Formats: sequence, C-alpha cells, structure tokens
Amino acid sequence: MSKLLVENLTKTYAGTKAVCDVSISIGDGELLCLLGPSGCGKSTVLRMIAGFETPSSGRIVIDGEDVAHLPPDKRPTGMVFQSHALWSHMTVAQNIAFGLKLRGLTREAVRAKVAQVLELVGLAGFDKRYPGQLSGGQQQRVAIARCVVLAPKILLMDEPFSALDAHLRVRLREEVRGIQQRLGLTTIFVTHDQEEALTLADRIVVMNSGRVEQIGSPSAVYAGPATRFVAEFIGTMNMIETMVAAEVASIAGMPFSVESSDGPHRIAMRPEDIALSHLPGPGLPATVERILDLGAIRMVDARLGSGEIVKVQTGKTEACRPGERVWLTAGAMVAFDADGTVRRARPLRPEARLHG
Repeated sequence: MSKLLVENLTKTYAGTKAVCDVSISIGDGELLCLLGPSGCGKSTVLRMIAGFETPSSGRIVIDGEDVAHLPPDKRPTGMVFQSHALWSHMTVAQNIAFGLKLRGLTREAVRAKVAQVLELVGLAGFDKRYPGQLSGGQQQRVAIARCVVLAPKILLMDEPFSALDAHLRVRLREEVRGIQQRLGLTTIFVTHDQEEALTLADRIVVMNSGRVEQIGSPSAVYAGPATRFVAEFIGTMNMIETMVAAEVASIAGMPFSVESSDGPHRIAMRPEDIALSHLPGPGLPATVERILDLGAIRMVDARLGSGEIVKVQTGKTEACRPGERVWLTAGAMVAFDADGTVRRARPLRPEARLHG
C-alpha cells in the first residue's frame, strides 16, 4: 500500500488554466473519486499523476518521492482507460502477460501471475479467448487485470465504465471495489457519475472549472455541501430564490433568519428532507402538480403560492393526487449567497419546524 500527495498542481494550456492549484492527499488503501462535470479538469489531474501530461507547476509525491519529472513507465502507477485498449491479435492471457514479459519474468512466473489475476477478476478459463470474443464488461475486466498484475503502488481509473450499460456498470463497480479492498490498492477513480462516486469512494473530491470545490466522505459531501455548485451537482436539491434584508428572508410568506449580508440568496432543501402533510398546519402551503412513480419511491412536484416548484420524495404508499392542497415542512435546509457560499438559515417561527 502507498500514499499519494498532490500539492498545488496546475496545468495551463495556451494561457488557460485547465487545472488550478489542486492539492489532494490519498492514504494507504484509500479509494478516492474525482467527481465533476465534463471539462472540469478531473481527467487532466489523473493524467498528470500518471505522467501522460506534464504539470505547469506543483508536486506529485508517491511514498515521499516527487515523481512529477518521471515518464509514465518509470512511475509506480497503473492506469485503466475509458477504452479497453486491448491488443485484438493477442489472447486474454497474452494481453495480461505482456507487461510481465517486459520485466523479464520467467515463463512459469508469468503463467502463475496471469492465472492468479484472472481468478481475481472472475475470468478463470478465459485465457485463450481473444478480445473480440468477449463482452464489453469482460474486456474491461481484462484491462483491469492487465493493470493489476503489475502490482502498481497507485491504481488510476479514468471513467472505465462510461461505455457500458447501466446494469453492467453497477455490477462492475461493485466488483472493482471488492478487488481494490482485497488488494489494499490505493486508487483514484475519475467519474462524472455522482451515484458511482457515492457508492464507490472512501472520499470524494468535487471539481469544477479546474478547481476543488469540496473534499469529504460521500455522506459528508451529500449532507453538507460546501458550495452551491456541490449542492446542485450532487443529488437532487430544491433551490428557492429569495432576498435577504437585515438577515431576514421569506418564502411564500414564511420568514427565515439567514446569517448573511443583504442581497439575493437561495434556500436549499433536499426532496427526502421534506415532509408532506395533507392536513393544514405549520409549514409551506403548496399544490400538487405532478407525481412521478420511481418504483420504490415517488417524487411529488408541489407548487408554492409564490410560484416555485418544490420536489418532495415520498413513500410508495403515499396517497397524493394532482391539484391537492398540501403543507410542506423540511427537516434540514441551508442557504447560499450570490457567491455560492454556505450560510446558516432557520425559521423565525419555531412552529414551522424548518431547522437550519
């Protein structure tokens, strides 16, 4: 197992900073996800760690050694790409054995390691097949095996499941997580899929426009977004616009205390944190507009008197119909100012039960 430290990593293309002052530390055996939209710089960070891109500035330290000046083949890293990048004229065993042969291992040692890693990725008995005889998921397993068999200190994965169908992605990410944990491999996994990051990672690094927005455990990032971007990018979040004056704001006539300066703000509430009542009482009055049945849950679109639509997650058995009058109370909320900075918000009327 190994540790990785990235310090003030920056990459500039033609005067434009694709990555700006990124600092991350990854511990022994940790799986860290770089998460963000396309073009946010996450793959560029990964490629700089792997050695396929040269940093404009910054350090990349693996087990105390700065490797930023080393070529890819001299770094203790292994990379799994979006494409399988398998040699079609070689068998599965030959694809996996290629790197081992370059290291000068004996034929017996190569055969033993190939058999061992094929067992690890669930492809025992597939050694004589060619890539064209495998499914997409099986080809990606071979790509992972080819990387893992070289025993890298750091495993790098650049959206390896993006070309696969949804069910196969779920199964493979579970398998990869199992392999990573069994081997104790320090791993960085790049993805734009928030569900993938939330289910795979020990910690998530949320990136936007080349910068780090937030680093934390999946639960911490989801429950406590540090910026408006993180709140909107991860999960579903209701964002209701309001104005703050003298630390007081209002939504549909209900007053809130917002610990911030005067100006436009957004009150944020997740659908699962909002309770829906059919009986008049404290809370925000709303009218049901649409109900989406999502299997185990339902998503209700309710329109406030001020016109905003609020999404509310309810149970499968919740009796609700379009046009019905309901009252909404939230168990958690937060506010963001015009710069996207988190601000504390709470109701001025305790009976509303909207806790900041």
